[in-house]
Amino acid sequence: MGIKASRKEGLLCYQQLSAIFDDLQIGVFTVDSDRRITSFNRAAELLTGYHEKDVLGRYCYQIFRNDLCYGECKFHEAVEAEQKSLRFDVEIKDRYNEKRVITKIVMPLYDMTRQVIGCIEIFQDYSVFEELINRIRYNERQLKIILDNVNIGIFTVTRGGHITFFNTMAESISGYDRKEVLGKLCSIILDEDFKKGASLLKDSITDGRPRSNKKGLLTTKDGRVIPIQANYMALRNEQGRIVGGLATIQDLSLIYQLNRAIRNRYTFADMIGKEPAMQKIFEIIPVVADSDATVLIEGRTGTGKDLLAKVIHNVSKRANKPFVKVNCAALPDNLLESEMFGYVKGAFTGADRNKPGRFQEADGGTIFLDEIGDLPLSLQAKLLRVLEDREFYPLGSRKTTKVDVRIIAATNQGLEKLVKENGFREDLFYRLNVIRLELPPLKERKGDIPLLIEHIMKRFSGLREEIRARKISEEAMEILLNYDYPGNIRELENILEHALILSQDETIERKHLPLFLQKRFSSNRSTKELVDDLTPNRHSSEKDRILETLKQHNWHRGKTAQELNIDRTTLWRKMKKYNLS
Repeated sequence: MGIKASRKEGLLCYQQLSAIFDDLQIGVFTVDSDRRITSFNRAAELLTGYHEKDVLGRYCYQIFRNDLCYGECKFHEAVEAEQKSLRFDVEIKDRYNEKRVITKIVMPLYDMTRQVIGCIEIFQDYSVFEELINRIRYNERQLKIILDNVNIGIFTVTRGGHITFFNTMAESISGYDRKEVLGKLCSIILDEDFKKGASLLKDSITDGRPRSNKKGLLTTKDGRVIPIQANYMALRNEQGRIVGGLATIQDLSLIYQLNRAIRNRYTFADMIGKEPAMQKIFEIIPVVADSDATVLIEGRTGTGKDLLAKVIHNVSKRANKPFVKVNCAALPDNLLESEMFGYVKGAFTGADRNKPGRFQEADGGTIFLDEIGDLPLSLQAKLLRVLEDREFYPLGSRKTTKVDVRIIAATNQGLEKLVKENGFREDLFYRLNVIRLELPPLKERKGDIPLLIEHIMKRFSGLREEIRARKISEEAMEILLNYDYPGNIRELENILEHALILSQDETIERKHLPLFLQKRFSSNRSTKELVDDLTPNRHSSEKDRILETLKQHNWHRGKTAQELNIDRTTLWRKMKKYNLS
């Protein structure tokens, strides 16, 4: 009675197990010791054309009509050979007499006394397996293509240290062709200086712990000594067992050259400036970029805060990771939280799926929080937690999400003043204010204007074939040099783009400048009169300037925002702040 019950329970267990595959494209059925079908899942129905109710109790060879069924039964073969499973490919005919090749696995079932009580058979269309194999091969090729096109050297080794992969950038940095190194010990192929790195890689393979940002020297194949930064880590298989190691190497030669040349140059990436204030920023950029400290950039609208943030990211060790920008003033408060931190399915009406936020998108890289002074107080506490613990709760989630991001924040407002006015959290301010960089307004760096004009004109000329102008007349230059640019570099770019489009010859004249400049200037007026006319009243408040511009454009918000060089959302916030309607 006990044995019969055991057999019955065993078959029932496997019948229940086969139901797990019902939603998969894997056919599963069970038979008893007489080879009568006892269960038949949904995928099996789709592959054979038979319904479960039509096959239960029937012999399996009546359904799978093939030569093997009428000859040597694989079920019996597996039992006699005492094999746990037997895999084979076979051609069958389905219910509609159509032929197809399937891959089949037969596994005998035993009770507690090792008596055969039946078997479980798993099968799938052979073309699916073939497609899967082709997909794996395709993915492997794609991965190699991707790794060969990243701008960092990568190579992998076995547990014994033999090189198994060596990408294009690794070839470029070391001078070795991959054919020379594949299969060779990395400690033999690479030079004496880099043997220290090989030792670090061996240590990572031994204990499983990564070694990050290790700086050293590498002697290339042709004898050049170059500074490098490397990372070493263990490679594991699906079971978590260490099977080898991976190393990434970065050539630091360019960064070292930038450090040496920085005092004698007027440009850093797309940033231009010979004035002392800009030179000081250029000097500190490599130092700031080399750390992961939070950076606070202050400066008026249009001074290039976002460009400075990108430069810091591009020179840092996170350069190959995402750079994600969030404008804290561009979205309403109720949308900003989900945009920054993401949400889970069901968090609110319409949230029909999980959506990662900007912090998750920036994981491993840098997130740039522009106009941080406009961040609502309700979100400031959440940002503080990210800064302190590197984790947060997505909207609607009870589980925290951890992120590895560097935070760069920017503001055109005085955060200290906002703290005193209870508009910004003091603890958050101190967390952000680790490294503070201040970009001066353009009116305080007039000596940079000719350099900026030359740089901007070259950039626009390269972008648009129709632009012909290559120089500026003295009269037009006098206007540009004496204007105070309340919109800073962004306004200078807009003015030059306007002039370049209107100019049909090689020289930008006064007539090509925007009308608001022409109207306030005539050739018989003195430079002092021109400057007085173009310079905004330094004592006029932001509220007065917004109100004056609104009236000038008949309260058209789009045109007002454009002239003030701010977006519409920021204008709306400021109108609300100053009760302008």
